[in-house]
Amino acid sequence: IEASQASDVGSIPIARSRLSGSPAQPMFQPGDIISYMEMCRQEGISLQRGMNFRVHGPISLILMSRRRGAPYRDRIEDGGKTLVYEGHDAPRTRGGPEPKELDQPEFSSTGRLTQNGLFWKAVTEYKANRAPAAQVKVYDKIKTGIWTYAGVFELVDGWLETEDGRQTFRFKLSVLDEVFESPRDEHRDISHNRLIPTSVKTNVWIRDKGKCVLCGSQENLHFDHVVPFSKGGTSLLAENIQLLCARHNLQKRDKIE
Repeated sequence: IEASQASDVGSIPIARSRLSGSPAQPMFQPGDIISYMEMCRQEGISLQRGMNFRVHGPISLILMSRRRGAPYRDRIEDGGKTLVYEGHDAPRTRGGPEPKELDQPEFSSTGRLTQNGLFWKAVTEYKANRAPAAQVKVYDKIKTGIWTYAGVFELVDGWLETEDGRQTFRFKLSVLDEVFESPRDEHRDISHNRLIPTSVKTNVWIRDKGKCVLCGSQENLHFDHVVPFSKGGTSLLAENIQLLCARHNLQKRDKIE
């Protein structure tokens, strides 16, 4: 089952997490293109909801989608440095009200904190200087079955918005310039932490036919900035984004081709 930022059901353990240090399974880097099953294997759980609070010690996970028709209104700001993530609706129940007509819940029917509530509590503690900002790994959906790893963010703010007669949660996350896991190459540019709009990713994926533009490989693909972000390149234009396989992406490094 592919998660699509939908229900508040649990995440199911499926394998040993890569965060436990399995040497046979390298970590993802921001910009890597992966399948849903690769994402689940990476995290060691079957991801069946969009918000996953502290599934690996202090590290949380969120799945986002900015595609047309997505169920939530996630957005990016500050040139890709900031993500504003919408909280999640109450689960749909047989014969129950339409979730989009209800306030997004902080507590479940049994009185336990929902994922909204857990993230809300964490950001409240941070804003009160009682805890450090929670670290959150973010995956961005490109199309059915295809995702990209966006990197590690810090949860720095949260608020409630009233829209269509109901209250919804908003969570603000700021990108970390230092990658959480050890990078595959010390010269990798931190520009890959700058979020590329989903529309740009989709256009690039179609244009490059899901293959590395240099060798045609369909394995271990990565969204690469033709002109690196650190050298003035933009994430907002498809003309500056291309698909590269891991080998050619590492060979390129910061060199402007």
